[in-house]
Amino acid sequence: MTDPEIPQAPGTGRVAIVTGAGRGIGAATARRLAEDGHAVAVLDLDERGCTTTVAAITETGGTAYAVAADVSQEEQVAAAVEQVTLELGPPTILVNNAGVIRDNLLFKMTAEDWDTVLGVHLRGAFLMTRAVQAHMIEEKYGRIVNLSSTSALGNRGQVNYSAAKAGMQGFTKTLAIELGRFGVTANAVAPGFVETDMTRATAERIGMPFQDFLRAAAEQIPVGRVGQPEDIAATISFLVSAEAGFVSGQVIYVAGGPKD
Repeated sequence: MTDPEIPQAPGTGRVAIVTGAGRGIGAATARRLAEDGHAVAVLDLDERGCTTTVAAITETGGTAYAVAADVSQEEQVAAAVEQVTLELGPPTILVNNAGVIRDNLLFKMTAEDWDTVLGVHLRGAFLMTRAVQAHMIEEKYGRIVNLSSTSALGNRGQVNYSAAKAGMQGFTKTLAIELGRFGVTANAVAPGFVETDMTRATAERIGMPFQDFLRAAAEQIPVGRVGQPEDIAATISFLVSAEAGFVSGQVIYVAGGPKD
């Protein structure tokens, strides 16, 4: 019996789309993928944030293209992917990072808070992946990374966000099953506490100075520090590489210690 052929690694230069790339983890990921030699479409609702990230990439010799779009809107997603394809080429790397928070306890949470968070995270990832997968299948190569969170395990005041991030894990595993035979892998990265504008907003919500919030979080993390966006970007860099072709359907917690 002949062993199955191991696909040969293609060149490193691919076209990547990173959503929510105007700041935080998304911006760090876009910069890292550009450093890895990929042309990066920087997609964000915030057009100014897109421009800032693109400038940071191009100033260091990378290739990047700004696209302003709301990932929860079907027509905008289709137009954005078409635009990226025309400007950079067919996208074969997708990082579904776009996200928002509308934290509150269940009895205070509005239906709009629920719909907004689920819409951006889950609907957005679905629409983006559906639009991009056709290019991946045609190219017989694809890498999808979805951003989950340790909040998927449950977190007070985040019933909407926790549900969305848990949903991203099931979404990821199903993509891996459906798309694997086309040379496409799908994985999820679940960050723990990362110093971003989003965690700053959480500190403001609970009325704690941000530096105190960071110190308190670091005390609970085995490695003794909070995460930085670059920590998450480094993991994503591996998962979208050609060398990661046998890693699919996995949820990787990047949290400075083990998670259940």
